[in-house]
Amino acid sequence: MKRRSFVKACGAGVSCAALATSLPHALSEAAATLRRYPRVQLVNGNGQPIKASALSAGKQWVFAYPFKATPAFLINLQTPVEPVSGLLTETGEPYEWPGGVGTTKTVVAYSAICAHKLAHPTPSLSYISYRPARAGESHSAGFITCCAENSRYDPARGAAVINGPARQPLATILLEHDTQTDALFAVGTVGGEVFNRFFDEFSPRLQLEYPNGDAMALSNSQVVATPLETYSDNIMGC
Repeated sequence: MKRRSFVKACGAGVSCAALATSLPHALSEAAATLRRYPRVQLVNGNGQPIKASALSAGKQWVFAYPFKATPAFLINLQTPVEPVSGLLTETGEPYEWPGGVGTTKTVVAYSAICAHKLAHPTPSLSYISYRPARAGESHSAGFITCCAENSRYDPARGAAVINGPARQPLATILLEHDTQTDALFAVGTVGGEVFNRFFDEFSPRLQLEYPNGDAMALSNSQVVATPLETYSDNIMGC
């Protein structure tokens, strides 16, 4: 599996101007880290469109985006979340996070690949997961925690690093919400991607899991979002 150059903001046949007008205003100044990928609808295991209002609060789902082998989290937080500015990639590129989507502004999505040593959900095991807030905790949105090296991210602030060795937030998966149908679509990413590292690091395993060589194929049309507890046999706690 060879390393490849990934789609940038002005790639995939979409101009920067067109992309900026289709996404929240806060993202129009984040072109350096804004990348457009295919518009993909999120569906359940039965192939039915996922409705934002039907997602249980405090729950998490896993779906493949923007590539067939790269897992992402879909999370319905307990409370609405607003846009956040001032986030930085590991190389110091600033960007803004657009906040939650859906009628209640509580639905968010992030790459499920830890920005430190690339721990991610697999069918057998997941070291990284979203933990909703427990009774008495001041942080009502909970945390995304990677138990491999104890990095914690804030899902209500663009997955900003709270503590641990990670040097940048998890990459945001940009969501589009159809207000008429309540459907959800993944349309791109913003922030620091680690997909090059992921494909380099796990090349031998991915060759076995994707014998047709399509691990780096872009997700297309529809992707299934599966509850993490169904997707992974073991979810590690720490």
